[in-house]
Amino acid sequence: MSVDKATVAHIAHLARIGVKDEELEPLAAELSGILQWIEQLNEVDTDDVLPMASVHDQVLRWRGDVINDCGKQDEITANAPDGANGFFAVPKVIE
Repeated sequence: MSVDKATVAHIAHLARIGVKDEELEPLAAELSGILQWIEQLNEVDTDDVLPMASVHDQVLRWRGDVINDCGKQDEITANAPDGANGFFAVPKVIE
C-alpha cells in the first residue's frame, strides 16, 4: 500500500497538524515505508504462537480477597498534618 501527497494532507488535516507542502512528499514516502513493513509483519505465520502478556513465564501469587484494615490506622494517620477521630482532615474546598 502506498500513500500519496493528498492522503498525507488529508491525514494531517484530520489530526489538526500543520504540514507544509514541501514536507508532504517525504512524509508520504515515510508512511508508505511504514505500511510496507506492517504488510511484511502480516506475512509471518503466528498460528502456533500462544498469546502472552509478558516475556517471562511466571505465575502471580494469589492472596485471599479479605477486607482488612491491618490495624494500623493510628500509624497511618500519625504523619497527617491534621487528623480527626482517626481520619485525615482536609480543608473545605466547596462552599
